Amino acid sequence: MSQFQPPFYQFNGHIQTIYPSLFRKVPVPYERERIELPDGDFLDLDWLKTGSKKLVIVTHGLEGDSTRHYVTGLLKLFAEHGFDGLGWNSRSCSGELNRLPRFYHHGDAEDLRYVLEYAITEGGYEEVFLAGYSMGGSLTLRLLGEFPEKIPKEVSGAMVASVPLDIYSSVLELQKPGKTFYMNRFIKKLAVKIEAKSKLFPDHPHLKFEGYFDRIKNFEDFDGTYTAPLHGYKSAHDFYARASTKPLLKNIRVHVKIVQALNDPFLGQECLALPDDSPLNVELLMPKKGGHVGFMISGEPFSFTEQLALDFALKAKKKHP
Repeated sequence: MSQFQPPFYQFNGHIQTIYPSLFRKVPVPYERERIELPDGDFLDLDWLKTGSKKLVIVTHGLEGDSTRHYVTGLLKLFAEHGFDGLGWNSRSCSGELNRLPRFYHHGDAEDLRYVLEYAITEGGYEEVFLAGYSMGGSLTLRLLGEFPEKIPKEVSGAMVASVPLDIYSSVLELQKPGKTFYMNRFIKKLAVKIEAKSKLFPDHPHLKFEGYFDRIKNFEDFDGTYTAPLHGYKSAHDFYARASTKPLLKNIRVHVKIVQALNDPFLGQECLALPDDSPLNVELLMPKKGGHVGFMISGEPFSFTEQLALDFALKAKKKHP
């Protein structure tokens, strides 16, 4: 499976990225729950319940949500094999703007930590497997590596894919000719939220829109103007350095598989290697194909990463290594 075959019409990394995003649909019968956070904000959780004591939690990517194909596909496959599923939505990503000036970002896994602990407490789960894609992979790795001593014993392992382990290298990659349309799409979606936030908080110094957003040409501009000051970073480059998860891999104690396609148009070379001090329980798989959060397999309803995650979860040990 390490060198799986995408459908014949998905002949390069761009198509392997774009086609699933636009056309792959995996509907699931979610039950939505809103939970209140200690800081006065909220998160919307989408559950796929089977009555199991085993749970998989999937974290979506930048400007994604729980309805993305890579979330619902993984949850559906796990539900067919005896797991409850949870696709949670980052602040402002569930269809309703969050209450506070802040948003979500690569460097803050505390919302995921709250979701994990809430699910275990309320659901009584005995085993929890984590999965994350792109930015969701960053949050999952940060959760596991930032404070490893705080990871609940119920967490059995994790699979992440298409992760910008070094954020700045991905920022530079998306500024290259032939790739800027991805960056521009993200910035347009983010602009809608910044404009809405600017109306909710007209006096906030870091939420100015009119006369400000038209200066945003790339991620460095956006992160320097909004992400960094809103979330306590000195600059865009301070954010990239401190929010990247590559330095945290050495701390991870549970078994983790990281899947990075060699033809992923989002990832720079720094995202395609593990540091020398990475532990044996953190494994990097690099299939030649798959694109960014694509990984569709010819003739198969579930993707390579979804099948890999299930196989890994079924074999994962409940105890940390």
